[in-house]
Parts: sequence; structure tokens; C-alpha cells
Amino acid sequence: MKAQRPRLAVWKFASCDGCQLSLLDCEDELLTLAGAIEIANFPEASSLILDGPYDLSLVEGSITTAHDAERIQMVRQQSKFLVTIGACATAGGIQALRNFADVDDYIAAVYASPKYISTLATSTPISAHIAVDYELRGCPINKAQLIEVISAYLAGRKPSIAAHSVCIECKQRGAVCVMVQGTPCLGPVTHAGCGAICPSFRRGCYGCYGPMETPNTAALACEWQVLGATPRDIARVFSTFNAAAEAFRKESKAHGG
Repeated sequence: MKAQRPRLAVWKFASCDGCQLSLLDCEDELLTLAGAIEIANFPEASSLILDGPYDLSLVEGSITTAHDAERIQMVRQQSKFLVTIGACATAGGIQALRNFADVDDYIAAVYASPKYISTLATSTPISAHIAVDYELRGCPINKAQLIEVISAYLAGRKPSIAAHSVCIECKQRGAVCVMVQGTPCLGPVTHAGCGAICPSFRRGCYGCYGPMETPNTAALACEWQVLGATPRDIARVFSTFNAAAEAFRKESKAHGG
């Protein structure tokens, strides 16, 4: 009898769908993957949805409504192994800027009929609500890293995802350090994964992949000030895609963010 393939589900919460599109962008790899795993629930790719349980769930997006706070519990119950993908799912995303203000003020400013809006005061990562088996960072995620995570699951091993900073990727690409050239950059404290795209084009890293392990954000902020950055500049740069990530949140707050 033919062995049953592991069943994959992909879930969306508050997000832009970019990380799900990264999976679809895998193209040739996705065809090979489809032969090893059954895509049972992936509305972005197919209208065919099979009931759980699921062996592997990929979760994109943050929790911003009471309904989603309940729904993520259901997802966890149906998933043997759950991986959060992207800045929204791992750190609350750019929508977590609401965490530092009064969400009612935002609602009143944006919506013509605020009374119809039902939302939480905060945008929180999936791990704030359920146990997560693995987190894959990025805005959006690196599709090669995503394939590595899925392949590692199928092989029963730990994913081989580097924990170093973007600076290592700059060296691997032979890119000249932009901070040496006088351009403020978050590369020294940002998790690798993008391939050092911005520094390779002589732009400072924006921190899309969130903080690396044990980032020394205070030391980097001092270097930014030497390069002419104001406290407001530093507070703002740490308050973007991963504003609610603890290391970035603390550094932003330290400079008035």
C-alpha cells in the first residue's frame, strides 16, 4: 500500500500575503515538494480544502482580533507541527505600531464608520497565544529558507537556518560595509536571510528580518549617532517591520520611540 504523504496547511491572519506568495514563488521546488507532501489546505493556491488534522502548518500574520485569537487555538489543535512565517507572525508586523498608541485614535482617523470596526488594542505574534514549534523570520521570508524548513520537517531534522547577522551576508557577497562609508545600517543587529540586498546597493539595512540572536542594539545606536543620526532617526528605524520584537522595541523606546 502506498504510504500516505504528510499533510500541509497554510493559514493567514493579519498580513499582506507576501510570505504565502514566497511559497508560490518557489515554482520548480514547489512541484517537487507537491510530490512529497499533500497540500491539504492552502486557499491562496487552491479552492480545494481538506479537513484536518494536519501534519505541518505554516502560519502567516499576527493576531489583531478576538476572532483570530480564538481561531489560532483551533489551528494549533489541528496541527502536529506549527511554523510561523514572516515578521507579522513572529513579531506582530508593522501593524504592531498600534501597540504604542491608542488604537481608537487610529480607527477614528482612518475609518468613516468606526462603530463597525472590531479589533484588539494590540497586534501580537502567534507565539503570544499558542506554542510554536519553529519561527521563520523576514518581511517577506526567504523562499529558500522556507523550502529548507519544510525539507527538514520531512527528513526529521532541525532546519539549517543561519543565526548570524546581515553583516556576514555582506562579507559573503563581497559588499563593502556601508557604515564604513558613512551610511547608517541595521545590518549588525539584524537576522540574516535577505542576502544583504540593501547594503549590496549601498543602502543601509532596514531590519526586515528582525533582531539576530543577542543583538547589541545600544552599541549600534551609538555608532549611528556618530554618523549624525538623531534620537528620532534611531527610534523610527527600530519601529518598522519588527517594531514589537523585544530588542528593537526597547532600543526604540530608549530614544523616545
